[in-house]
Amino acid sequence: MKEQIYTIPVNTAFEKSEADKSCGCPFCTMKEILEKNELDLILGASMMEPDIRIKTNEQGFCKKHMDAMIGMKNRLGLALILESHLEETKKKVKVKGLVSALMGRGTVSDQKLRELEDSCYICGKIAFHLDKMIECAVYLWENDAAFRKKTENQPFFCLPHYRQFVETAKRDMPKQAFCEFYDAVNDIETKYLDKLYGDVSWFCKKFDYRYSEEPWGDSKDAIERAAAFLNGRV
Repeated sequence: MKEQIYTIPVNTAFEKSEADKSCGCPFCTMKEILEKNELDLILGASMMEPDIRIKTNEQGFCKKHMDAMIGMKNRLGLALILESHLEETKKKVKVKGLVSALMGRGTVSDQKLRELEDSCYICGKIAFHLDKMIECAVYLWENDAAFRKKTENQPFFCLPHYRQFVETAKRDMPKQAFCEFYDAVNDIETKYLDKLYGDVSWFCKKFDYRYSEEPWGDSKDAIERAAAFLNGRV
């Protein structure tokens, strides 16, 4: 199956988190790599490819990825992309007079502008490849005993990627296999959530004078870890 082309990056991310629990959610690691690669490509090899420019002209970029590109070295490349994107955007906002605007004539619908606000070429590319990587992880769990063991040794999955992992497995796996899969990953998630809750609670208690002399334990970075668990790292 075509998802097997993602076997190496999926295994690499799972092995990294298995070896070093501080790496956290393996899917967040994959997403970080995808984001870096897409940013490098869009201001590099992909910048002048006609089919890609058509897409970037239409979709544009979210604020996060626009800011990231501004911080990169190829400002001329970014300017060229923005020039053609702005040319396409002019078609969406050009108004033929106040009366036409009020009557809804000669303007693009609010829906079109809303779609432009919500679209990002880089986000779309990342989402596409990450979906395939999650499908690959599901395939490997079902067909590779070694990968199943790697999964059991993961520290946790962030909540958004946990949901995607479970939803994909439910869609792609036979019922019996899914039940085994769900028991395994839910056990990982539940144990980590219990530990995280305890660390956040202890962090709160440390601001009570009665606990001021008690050790912090694992709670000093509990807020950051809770944020990474609830929202993902990227």
